[in-house]
Amino acid sequence: MAALISSSNDTSNVSASKESTYENAIKLIRLLDRDIFYNPTTKQLSESSATDSFCAPSIMPDTLGSGHFRQSHHVRYAYMAGAMANGIASENLVISLVSSGMLASFGAAGLSLPRIEQAIDRLQQHLPNDSFAINLIHSPNEQHHERDTVSLFLRKNIRLIEASAYLDITPHLVSYRLKGISRNQLGQVVPRNRVIGKVSRTEVATRFMSPAPERMVNELLQQGEISPTEAELAKYLPIADDVTVEADSGGHTDNRPALTLFPSMLTLRDQLQVKYGYTIPIRVGLGGGISTPLSAAAAFAMGADFLVTGSVNQACVESGSSDLVRGMLADATQADVIMAPAADMFEMGVKVQVLKRGTMFPMRAQKLYELYKSYPEWQAIPSAERVQLEKTVFRKTFEEVWADTKNFFATRDPQQITKAEQNPKHLMALVFRWYLGQSSRWANSGDADRKIDYQIWCGPAMGAFNEWVRGTELQDFQNRKAAIVARNLLYGAALEQRKAHLRALGFPTDQIIDRGPWPDDLINQFFS
Repeated sequence: MAALISSSNDTSNVSASKESTYENAIKLIRLLDRDIFYNPTTKQLSESSATDSFCAPSIMPDTLGSGHFRQSHHVRYAYMAGAMANGIASENLVISLVSSGMLASFGAAGLSLPRIEQAIDRLQQHLPNDSFAINLIHSPNEQHHERDTVSLFLRKNIRLIEASAYLDITPHLVSYRLKGISRNQLGQVVPRNRVIGKVSRTEVATRFMSPAPERMVNELLQQGEISPTEAELAKYLPIADDVTVEADSGGHTDNRPALTLFPSMLTLRDQLQVKYGYTIPIRVGLGGGISTPLSAAAAFAMGADFLVTGSVNQACVESGSSDLVRGMLADATQADVIMAPAADMFEMGVKVQVLKRGTMFPMRAQKLYELYKSYPEWQAIPSAERVQLEKTVFRKTFEEVWADTKNFFATRDPQQITKAEQNPKHLMALVFRWYLGQSSRWANSGDADRKIDYQIWCGPAMGAFNEWVRGTELQDFQNRKAAIVARNLLYGAALEQRKAHLRALGFPTDQIIDRGPWPDDLINQFFS
């Protein structure tokens, strides 16, 4: 700490002087709304400029990231809560964050159309129509549901969607994007419907950052899904206005490290911007691993236009999960996650990242996938295996599970029933997917009898957050509110950026330990 202290011959007050200087430095650095000055000769910080002093400019949470992102989405902060399926990113979560000046996406994936419509009605009742997003998940095994979801969005005038888990662009996504596209008074091509694409691979990102495929546009035109004008203007806009680069995260993920993935995506964006000459450049945000002020600051330092959080929001009181799950998440460490088969793309071998601590789901789901790959039908599985599955995993007979599954698909996608009755292996897959689907619903409803089977989507960011808040009020999940978490991350990111300015001026910021979480009365003054 000596580097912060002016020289003095009075050694009796050195300790007090150190403490006073240390506390004063923290107070000054925390004054984000004003310039502060550093004098390298005296090694002191001050609120006023002096000879030989250097300025660390003011930096506020609402100046982080892309101003165009904030303007386009009518938000104050370049911060977004990504969708978590089955309504975990709930209406309450969306309303809370949007009301606090941030963007949020409702977790529509896995829900029925009536349930999605119910959520839309409530969100539109409480919020401006273009201030929130609704998730559209790629459904290769249920294309009818994806199509009908897009039709619902168009009918309900949903103007912003978050497209996730896409392996390729689909006609349903293109149809949504092109509906209502036009030229403004300046002759610029502008969309009516906006898309935030969530990607983790450059080949998928390329498709989101490129105009809609010409072949697909022509087919939609021939089918009467889009007008000649919409088809003609399609070549001037990318599929997505914004792209979220999804690093190692909960749920669908390729476990990519942000430090290597994000720069590649920025380079790709720049190349495609030159190639297509878009009037408005695509904005690129970062998600996956964003759960502490340092990780948020690192994302902005790499050039992220906006941040996207996920796992940390699931542990907040507004999420659509249960208290049992929130408690499990609050106890998680970074090592308490594992990959397991995904319900929506089970047959393709796609996996999702889930919590492994306190649940048998990852092991049981993997066992089901191995059996699916090894046998042509249920009856071909050895009898002892079948009995064990019915007893411990399904807790029902295979026939009872199939009856439940048929009832589910009777309204959602009847073609699945027809296909299953003609193909025993597909029937087996649907029954196995029943367990994977129910496991997340048991978790969300807090079914204590099924706790051992909970499927809880979770990334290592959850453990990092828990380590950061240990010993504070936010250690208890009951005190975790989404807006409070967001404010801490944004305030902390601004604080870290200010410290970076000071570090570049020669100020010894390594001796300033102030990483939060911070009291509400301190940070709320910067969010009023």
